[in-house]
Amino acid sequence: MPAYSSMEKTELSKELAKLEGYYENYKSQGLSLNMARGKPGSAQLDISNEMFYSITPETNFKTADCPDCRNYGGLEGIIEARQLFADIMGVEAKNVMVGGNSSLNMMFDTIACMMETSWGKQEKLKFLCPAPGYDRHFGITQYFGIEMITIPMSATGPDMDMIEKLVEDSTVKGIWCVPKYSNPQGITYSDETVKRFAALKPAAKDFRIMWDNAYIIHDISDTPDTLLNIFDEVKKTGNEDMVFEFCSTSKITFPGAGVAALAASDNNLAILKKRYQYQTIGYDKLNMLRHVKYFGDINGVLAHMQKHKAVLQPRFDMVTDTLERELADLGIASWTKPNGGYFVSVDVMDGCAKRVVELCKNAGVVLTGAGATFPYGKDPKDSNIRVAPTYPPIEELETAMNVFCVCVKIAALEQLARYTRM
Repeated sequence: MPAYSSMEKTELSKELAKLEGYYENYKSQGLSLNMARGKPGSAQLDISNEMFYSITPETNFKTADCPDCRNYGGLEGIIEARQLFADIMGVEAKNVMVGGNSSLNMMFDTIACMMETSWGKQEKLKFLCPAPGYDRHFGITQYFGIEMITIPMSATGPDMDMIEKLVEDSTVKGIWCVPKYSNPQGITYSDETVKRFAALKPAAKDFRIMWDNAYIIHDISDTPDTLLNIFDEVKKTGNEDMVFEFCSTSKITFPGAGVAALAASDNNLAILKKRYQYQTIGYDKLNMLRHVKYFGDINGVLAHMQKHKAVLQPRFDMVTDTLERELADLGIASWTKPNGGYFVSVDVMDGCAKRVVELCKNAGVVLTGAGATFPYGKDPKDSNIRVAPTYPPIEELETAMNVFCVCVKIAALEQLARYTRM
């Protein structure tokens, strides 16, 4: 089919009428499909079920630095778990702290700690927010009353020219980053981008990069992206204190019962531990032990991720193949085709994202709210939609994507009608 922009008014009217017929048919089916959040589906959760047998009543609950994992203590986490995450992040185990099941929790606590020790001494604070980005990052920043500044994303990462200029302002205290397979676009920062981050010279000496490496080993392609190690680079520039890195097993084992970790310099860890020692006596060491015994080492984790890839690759292929088949020639949408991560980012015609989400909802398909991928929930173009292919069973995903494409077409035709008076 030709691009909508090249079609005559009568052709556009006929196309809209046809699509509205398809749409009413979907509505009549009473669908209840969900592509809103990047949650693992049941097939992925089943991959880790054997972990429940990795510790038993007969287990030796001792580790190299813990006489009994069933008891109190161990603020930084057991050494074996710290080493496992160190190998995942490419840092030294001494610079790793292992927490509970949520890296988001550790990020929140890190921001809270900086507010208590340093940032809170200034009345006006600003944070840089690459967008489209992760809505929960923006939620944390907004919770603490920090002004958010949107940084545009490109194929190589955030706009570094803009960042380098903005950090000349001493009230700019940090930036959120999802450096590998970014949420939602699936972009991996280029080597140049990582090096420019490491070489930043912020006016605020307490400026921090929140390096949320959530998808560090979450490849779904036979040609995965590679990401330069930020800690290797900051050592070269003397900026070791500028970075907090986070990751977890939430999308490796169980989202509700995984293990989270952060990596930081000696100085930053000392700041965090000063707060954590009053916040907790220690996190769930049995869960750490369970993960260590199940995986063994980094090779066990990487082999496990191949099982996830086998589940996810067909889903992502289905999403991008459907978009290509249904929308590629129409000139009304563009999208990413990531090599990993959990999302596909779709940009529809300007002014249409909210309408697409509304149409999908009325037809029984739930999407992430339009605007959620921008600070304050405000997408200036009203165009970006985050599609999450992981949670629905694959047969439901296929139906959901067909509904989605119909809604994208309808919203575009409605928009064109306002300009052409079909």
